[in-house]
Amino acid sequence: GKETANYFSGSPLNRVGFLRGDHQFLTQALKHPSTSFLLCNELQPLVNSSQASDRLAWLKFADIKRVVGENPYKSSEEEMLNMYDSRSYVPQLIFLGIDEKRKEDGLRYQGKNVYTGAPHFAVDVTPKASVKEECEKLIKDVQGRGLDFAKGRVMGLIASDAAIYAEARQLLDWNARNPFCAQCGQPTLSVNGGFKRTCPPKDLARTNSKSSSGVTNALSNVPEPPTDETARPPCATRKGVSNLSFPRTDPTVIMAVVNHAGDKILLGRSKRFPPYWYSTLAGFAEPAESIEEAVRREVYEESGILVGRVVIHSTQPWPYPANLMIGAVGQSIPEGEVIDLGNDPELEDAKWYSFEEVREALRVGTSGIGEEAGKDWKEGGLRLPPHTAIANQIITSVVCNGFVSGVPKM
Repeated sequence: GKETANYFSGSPLNRVGFLRGDHQFLTQALKHPSTSFLLCNELQPLVNSSQASDRLAWLKFADIKRVVGENPYKSSEEEMLNMYDSRSYVPQLIFLGIDEKRKEDGLRYQGKNVYTGAPHFAVDVTPKASVKEECEKLIKDVQGRGLDFAKGRVMGLIASDAAIYAEARQLLDWNARNPFCAQCGQPTLSVNGGFKRTCPPKDLARTNSKSSSGVTNALSNVPEPPTDETARPPCATRKGVSNLSFPRTDPTVIMAVVNHAGDKILLGRSKRFPPYWYSTLAGFAEPAESIEEAVRREVYEESGILVGRVVIHSTQPWPYPANLMIGAVGQSIPEGEVIDLGNDPELEDAKWYSFEEVREALRVGTSGIGEEAGKDWKEGGLRLPPHTAIANQIITSVVCNGFVSGVPKM
């Protein structure tokens, strides 16, 4: 059957991750006329809200040059590590990928193969440190053009823009949350187009006013060998395969549970949900646990229901802050269908709903948590998540599209 592409997935960009460490490529990509830059302020994207649907607003290198400098990729990664100075603040840049549909006016780069397309970057313009004033000027400038930064959770973008923003937000957020080495506590450096952080062996900030070279050992009367004052203490991350920190992605299971008879679906609600608003159950997968096991455990812990067979439905990147929602459909076993909320206090309520009730709610009662229900919804009726949520897609597949029927899906 048709693959389900959930909101925040389906990016139109080819990430060409193998080019992220190629500073010759990044330098050309940075300044190419076809290149576009997405500004993010406190992780909120610059958008153009003058259209029917919000669209990301893109700028050119000339717009952001005063913030990022002439060429942040002029030095190789090795040179950057040797010249690292933790006192210097560098606005975070993320290389997002290339739009290969732009072959006529896009960058043409000869690597192992020829790669053609319009490069896309994200840049953090949150006013801070040495670029505070320039960022404030840039923000004022773009707002003067009728553009502004989105407010709250960004769920109103067209699907392709949402997927690009998800990548940008998650990488900017991860870099901001991980400024220090988890092993030695020293500041880290963002490399590889913003997709890795490493613990440099040197830091120019360690340089003292007095040089230690040529100092005589009082006991032996022999001059000590010159020492590199910029050298950091040894760190385990600089040895073997653990010398880099990679972006975090937290696997989260979210599941529609169908009863054994195949005519009801289990839905739950937490205390923070609006009245009558229910959704599928969800929770984090734990270490050394398969997705199927995580589904069974979470459903049992939250509702007391015992699940037998589990089938993966689809997945959804969720950049708040770094989740991969793994959607599944499970079926309860006959002797395990009594709801018991006593194990885990996470849910305020859980109920079995007939497919008919859920179909009606999908028709008139879907909305975001902070939004009003549809105009045809009546007080007391079931409310469900919007179509941009994977929960909605899984529920729809079960009660409307025959996902649990005997019809083959492939």
